[in-house]
Amino acid sequence: MPQADLSYSADLDFDAAHALDMIEGIIHSTDPSSGACKGRAHPIAVTHNSHILLKVHLLKKPHRDDALMNQMCTALVDGLSPLIPPTTTLNVELCFLSPFYQSNQA
Repeated sequence: MPQADLSYSADLDFDAAHALDMIEGIIHSTDPSSGACKGRAHPIAVTHNSHILLKVHLLKKPHRDDALMNQMCTALVDGLSPLIPPTTTLNVELCFLSPFYQSNQA
């Protein structure tokens, strides 16, 4: 189950809910075996220069090699870029969760 944390300067005209839907769709289209994406948007009131930072954490699996991860990263940048205001910096980071990560749904 991917975890997507989307931090952005609160002063931006940015539809974070739409972006989270798009992020989940891009992850699923790149890696259909991924589960539901747990997305969170974090508007940040105090920032230095307007920017957007997306961090996606995934479980390490054999098929998630460099090629797939680079493809996913590029697809996320390409998908999100049209949503951000001009002159806003977009940063995307893909990471693997710790092997000691656990998830439980009550």
